[in-house]
Amino acid sequence: MDFFTRFPFVWLILMALPWPSRCSGAPEPNLQQDPFDTARGEMVSEQITARGIKDPNVLKAMRQVPRHLFVPVGEQRHAYEDRPLSIGYGQTISQPYIVALMTELARPKPTDRALEVGTGSGYQAAVLSRLVARLFTIELLKPLADDAARRLRELGLLNVVVRNGDGYPGWPEEAPFDIILVTAAPDHVPPPLIAQLKPGGRMVIPVGHVLEAQELLLIEKDASGKTRTEHVIPVRFVPLRRGDEE
Repeated sequence: MDFFTRFPFVWLILMALPWPSRCSGAPEPNLQQDPFDTARGEMVSEQITARGIKDPNVLKAMRQVPRHLFVPVGEQRHAYEDRPLSIGYGQTISQPYIVALMTELARPKPTDRALEVGTGSGYQAAVLSRLVARLFTIELLKPLADDAARRLRELGLLNVVVRNGDGYPGWPEEAPFDIILVTAAPDHVPPPLIAQLKPGGRMVIPVGHVLEAQELLLIEKDASGKTRTEHVIPVRFVPLRRGDEE
């Protein structure tokens, strides 16, 4: 007579105990894992790294920021595709490559103070804020400004200040800035933004009429206050709207 025949109650106890569903040493599933992790990693490797973006800090920020949280729910399945997406009010979120390119061109440093003109959904701000000390961002459309401020706050990005207003005049009371990024296209470079760029600073801005060719420009100011402009690539951005155009 075997042990379990002589002592059947032991078998019943053993059967009632929870048994592991995995082999010993195998990792348990992470129930909190972001379901977009894989898509975000592929976005960085296939759309950004493959096109020449090399700054490891920019690449890390692009991997960290959940782009799907910055688009309408109906567009989330497209969040990591290589294209801009509508965010309402005639505005768009830029394609991931352009966000990475503009960020890398600005050469952000942990001590930098930055200005963004055109907050939109807040995605560019979320990326840049991880790489600078302080970021001031201006959005003309109040619903977008309010939504962006909420998203950035919920993500714990507390070094970002969002203002609802006209971005053309910049933010003179917080100037000068090491970095200025403009995420909508004026037909000329706004003089107030040049004035608010610190010597040694970098501005990245698309310029051109919406129905004509636009160019992404990198403008650098030297120690004497003179600026040098580099034409980077042709782009297509929504126009930079002014306060009297709301």
